[in-house]
This record gives sequence, C-alpha cells and structure tokens, in this order.
Amino acid sequence: MELTFHSFFYFFMSKYYYLLFLLALNTTLSAQTGYLKPPQKVLDVVEAAPTPSVSVSPEKDAMMLVDYNPNPGIATLARPFLKLGGLRIDAVRNSRQRITEFTTIRIQWLSDGKTVTIAAPVNGRLSTMPQWAPNGKRIAFSVDTDQGVELWTADTKTGKSARLGQFYINDVLGSAFFWLDDSEQLLVRTIPAGRGAMPATPSVPTGPNIDETYGKKSQVMTYQDLLKSQSDEDQFTYLATAQLALVNVQKGKFSLIGAPGMFMQTAYSPDQQHIMVTQLQRPFSFRVQYSNFARKTEIWDKNGKKEHTLVSLGVTDEIPRQGVITGPREMDWQPLHPARLVWAEALDGGDPKKKVERRDKLMVLDAPFSTAPRELLQLRQRYSGFDWTANKDIALLTEYDRDRRWVDVWKIDMNKPTQLDTMFSLSVNDDYNNPGDAVYQRLPNGEYVMAQEGDWVYYQTEGATPEGSFPRLDKVNLKTREKTTIFKSKPNTFEEFVAFGDKTYTTIITRYQSQKEPPNYFVQNTNSGNRRALTAFADPAPQLTGIRHELVKYKRKDGVPLSGTLYLPETYKKGDRLPLFMWAYPLEYSDAATAGQVRASDNRFTFYRGDSPLFFVMMGYAVLMDATVPVVGDPETMNNTFVEQITSGGRAAIDYLDSLGIIDRKRVGVGGHSYGAFMTANLLAHSDDYAYGIARSGAYNRTLTPFGFQSERRSFWEAQDIYMNLSPFTHANKINEPLLMIHGEADNNPGTFTIQSERLFQAIKGNGGTSRLVLLPYESHGYRAKESIGHVLAEMFNWAGKYGGN
Repeated sequence: MELTFHSFFYFFMSKYYYLLFLLALNTTLSAQTGYLKPPQKVLDVVEAAPTPSVSVSPEKDAMMLVDYNPNPGIATLARPFLKLGGLRIDAVRNSRQRITEFTTIRIQWLSDGKTVTIAAPVNGRLSTMPQWAPNGKRIAFSVDTDQGVELWTADTKTGKSARLGQFYINDVLGSAFFWLDDSEQLLVRTIPAGRGAMPATPSVPTGPNIDETYGKKSQVMTYQDLLKSQSDEDQFTYLATAQLALVNVQKGKFSLIGAPGMFMQTAYSPDQQHIMVTQLQRPFSFRVQYSNFARKTEIWDKNGKKEHTLVSLGVTDEIPRQGVITGPREMDWQPLHPARLVWAEALDGGDPKKKVERRDKLMVLDAPFSTAPRELLQLRQRYSGFDWTANKDIALLTEYDRDRRWVDVWKIDMNKPTQLDTMFSLSVNDDYNNPGDAVYQRLPNGEYVMAQEGDWVYYQTEGATPEGSFPRLDKVNLKTREKTTIFKSKPNTFEEFVAFGDKTYTTIITRYQSQKEPPNYFVQNTNSGNRRALTAFADPAPQLTGIRHELVKYKRKDGVPLSGTLYLPETYKKGDRLPLFMWAYPLEYSDAATAGQVRASDNRFTFYRGDSPLFFVMMGYAVLMDATVPVVGDPETMNNTFVEQITSGGRAAIDYLDSLGIIDRKRVGVGGHSYGAFMTANLLAHSDDYAYGIARSGAYNRTLTPFGFQSERRSFWEAQDIYMNLSPFTHANKINEPLLMIHGEADNNPGTFTIQSERLFQAIKGNGGTSRLVLLPYESHGYRAKESIGHVLAEMFNWAGKYGGN
C-alpha cells in the first residue's frame, strides 16, 4: 500500500491527538479522584462516637450531657455560605456556618443518678451547646431549620421542650441569647421584622472594586474572607443587623429593646438596670475583619434608651504590630457594684515598642454616667485583666511585660489602688509554677466572682511537672500567698477538676482517665476522699487498649531538655526496629529552662480522634507525638536561628530513639499542621534526617505574611534575610525528600492561604523534586468532614508506606 504524504500526515495527527487525549484523561483522573478510605480497622475508630460534652448546672446538682458528631458529611460543609468580614455566614438561615452536629441532650441529676432526655424538635437540628438558666431549672438552645434559627427552652426535670415565639434569631456576630439573673427572661438577638430580601449580588459588575491608602501605616495580618465590594458591604449589613428583644419564658411576653443594629456585645449591669452595647457601624473595611470595623459602645437603660456613649471608634487598621487600640478597651462591669464600668486605655499609643514609664491606665465610671470617668491607676506594663474576688473592691490585676514575656499578678483594693501586693510573678512559659486559672462561683444575685472561703481563693491547673502533668486544685491565701493543694491526680492517672459539687467547697466533680480507662466523671469529698462514679462511658474503641505509650525525655546538643510521648503498637517486641513518624509544632521560649519543661502526660486514655497522626500506630509505626521543638532566644531575634534549632531538635529525637533500639532511622518521617507544616518543609530542605514529610495547611513563603508570623516581631522590610531564609519556597530546590502537602481549599486562617501549598508544589515540581498536593473541597484550616478525614489518613498512610518503607 502506497503511503502518501497526506495519508501519513492524517495518520500521525490522529495518533498525536489520541495521545493528547490519553494524557488529558490521565491528568483529569490525577486531579480529581473520589475520596479514599483508610483500612477498615482505622475507619472503625474514626467513626466511633465520642463521649458527650458535659456542662455542670449553676446549682451544682446536675450535669448536662450533649451528644455530638464532630465529623459530619461533606454535604454539611458544602452548604452554601458567604465570606464576609472574616465570617462565614449561612445566608438562608442568617447564621454562622455550622460544622459540628449536636444531637441528643440529657440531664443527669447528681443526687439519684436519674437521667432526663430533653425532647428534640421534630423539624430541625440542635445548632449550639445549650445554656443553663441561672437556677438550673431550664435550658435554652437554638435549632436550625430551613427557614431560620429558632430559640427553644426545656424543663430540666421533665424534659419537655418548646419553641419560644415565632421569631428567628441572629447569631452572625456572636451568641444570639443569654439568660437574665431571674431565670425567667432571655435577652435575644432576633431577625428584624419586615426587613425584606437580602441585597442581591450583581450578575454584571457595575464597576471595579477599589481600595486605596493615603500614607497611613496599616500593618495588619493577612486576613481572609474579607469584604471586597459594595455588594459585600450591603449583604454584611443585612445579615449582621439584629433587633434586641427581652423574652419572658413563662409568660411568653416579647419586648423590643432599642433600634435594630449590628450588635457585637450586649452586657447587663449587675443591677440589670443598664445594658452596655457595642455596635458596628459604617465605614467598614476591605483590609481587616469585622471586629476592627468602625464601632461604638454605649450605655442604654433597660428599655433601650441611650444614657451615655463610652467610645466611638473608626476602622482600627492602624494598630501597631502586637499592640492595642487607643481609647477605651476591654470595658466590663465591676461585680458587687450596681453599675460600675472599668476599662483600660493605652498611654503609649498602643505601641509595645515605644519606651514609656507607664503603658496603660485603668479608668472607672459609675452610674448615672453623667460625670467624667476617673483614673484609677497607671500600669507599667500592658493590662491583661481582672479576677474579681468575693470581697467587694478586692481584685487580682494582671499585667503583661512583652519585652520579657513576663506576667505579674497583683492584689488590688480599688479604694487604695496604688497599694499593690504581689500574688504571682513568672514567665508566661513557666508552666511548672503557673498557678492556673481562677475557679469562679455564681452568687445568689447572679454575679460571678472567684470561689472563695475567707481569705482563700481556688485555682485549677494542669499541674506540669518534670514527670508529666498531674492536674491539681489549689487554694491560695490572699493575705499570705500560702498555697494548699486540695486535690491532685494520682500517679498513673489523669484526673482533672471540673467544678465544685456543692456550695461548701467540700465536694468536687472530676473527669478521670488512665491509659486503659476511658474518661468518666466522678464526684468526691475532698475531706474523706469518698468518691462515686457519675458516668459509665464505655471504651469507644477497645481495639486500641493494648497500644502502649510513654513519656520520653532527651536533650538537644546544646543541652536544652526535650520530650514527647512515644506510642508503640500492641505487637511491638523489644529489639524490633520500627519505622518512626514524628509529629511536632515549634514553640518559642525566652530561656532554655522553660523551653525544657515537660507539658505532656502519658496517663491519658488511648483514643484517637479525627485525622490524628496517632493512627500510624495501628499501621505498625512508632509515633513520637508532640515532640518538643523549641525555638529559644531573645523574642526580637530568636528566628535568626530557627532552622538550626528545629533541625537540632528533630535530630535529637531520632538519635535518642535510635540509641534505644526502637526505630530504624532510615525510615523516619516527619509531619506537622500549620506552623508544624512550615517546620516540616524546612526540615526537608535543610537536613537529610527524614525519608519523607507530611505538611498540612502550612505557609511556605513568608514574604506573603510581611508584617509578622507566629511570634516574629519584625516586618519583612526590617528582616528581609530572615523572611527569605526561613521560607521553604526559597529552598524548594533543596527539598530532595518526598513531601506530601494537604490543604483545605477554603482555609480561612490568616497567613495559610491555600495558594501557599499550590506555589510550593509548583516550585518543587519545577526543580524536579517529589511531591503530592491534595486540596480538600470546602475544608478550612482544620479538616472536619468524615470523607475528608478518611481521605487525609489514607493519603498519609500511602505516602509513608511508599517512601518510608513500611
């Protein structure tokens, strides 16, 4: 057969286009595949129901147990939402986006163990954790429906529930309801009546979207989900606007309070005759989130009439890096006074770098708010809050020294404010000496103050020690600073204080667990030691019981103590050298002593949740979980040696476990999430200690976060070499170990834009490296859909198996 030029050309081109078709098909299949699943034994654990969320009643006589599903189907995340002002809003329901599904509510009474199941709405789903009424006789909760969000209440004795009124509530800017002290009324943010339809997004642009600046410094974080257009501003206003109303649960009375507004905060005075109200107002901003939009804080009477304007702020996008706003901030009502406001104001222009003698001042204003506020005290360092004791005008005042990363807690008499007595003074990183958090009590009049007996106040703490964490309940004397431990978790257990079980402070409710025993709640007498179980939650995954874990401690070559929790498979035999997967997140410290403190515990129950790297243990790996990788030094310059410190920290862990004969150092993988992903990419670029890496939701090009990242205090233009040298993107040609990158397509965390992973993948590919990029539809910074969780685990197992030799 004679082959003419034309027939040859036709034959060649047909084969050419066929090959192109095959290549395109292969690319399509690679780009978009179905969700993978991990082995069934892993999936069974992932899908096991978690133990309920628990809340103790204000009267300490009952517990509320709420069942929930932390990993709903992808359809829940795919429900349409708008990205406005840093929020994700379900426009149909006029609510925040929901990513957790709450299911059943039960009330368990402590005296007899009787359990009451709250009747569930037929047409709707519980959308948030319920709130106790102050007297514990009722709870209130919101219910999502196709028409909007309803408000329901239930009787805690009978379980009967009912919808309140026919209105819908608005939780776009925060909680949509809270109880008043009488336990009969709720202050509610409702959808304004007759507001009409939401402004539509133009199908055809009416012009370009424009932002501009006129020489002012606006060194803000790289926020996501911001407003971008006039249409966005109009829709945000529509969805954020609410009408305050007072709803009487017993009588069904519904009273409007004030005019509709965009309410960020509403707080009644202790005598409940006044309301402090913070509202957003235009202008908005395309550079910052809603919390920094123009806003005003006013004092209203209980009927909604304005009594006083406390502060009116424009858009606050010029706050110095790691600084605060100028003018009144952190306004709050002082307990045990009918209506007294206390707040702080900056004396340094809000700039922490400015050298001043006094950095903040505290101000006080009493009802009827007709006089000028009076200055209470000037502080040397930044105001960080009050803890109010049960003694009128006696409080614990906290201030923070940014330069030293130091906290001072003073006892203050508001009538003699210059006479300060030291209660605590320590580094913010000193967990061994951290007193913990103050325990609060609710007084008969509804106010909350520190739990107190005479001169003694109570603190709960994680109880970090060189041997691990052993939670404690302490009491501290306000006059002598003497400390007495009331309760401490016993050896080989992890038992933590939850709440007092009575009003005499002799009975406590605890949450107990050990390596082999699942978390359960107990009530015990601190004098006699007698205790009884309140719950009997079963082991949700008995197949994990045999997995061993222990706290391991070792040192970096410069002497900094390090630690982590080592997990080993049930089938592990001494002498076996296993592949190791190490998971870490670097933290910053000012000194080696606090950097080396042990903050983990090997006494917690063995149960894995979500996409935890601990699932590698079920696949035959050793896992070093939460390996400490500290970055130690002067807060202003510690990142100058970031790479050297994380490299040394990772190598120290490998050397130690290798010396024990537990691991095969040629089959070590490393991984991390967010800043841990940034660490992972840097480790692959600057060392050869790892066979592969897994980086999830990271940022890899620090020039895209030019005004600081993590604890970095300098801008890109102040430390260009540091920003460039710490960016894995800069060193993509040196990433010669396989790197799996996973990222949510809808990541809304400042700094970790999805494009960070996309661009690093391109850089590695362009330099001939080995990498895989997995983008999860509808997922944000953390991954929630059950399909996504399964896929992430399968990807990690496959990558580690392929390149880690297991």
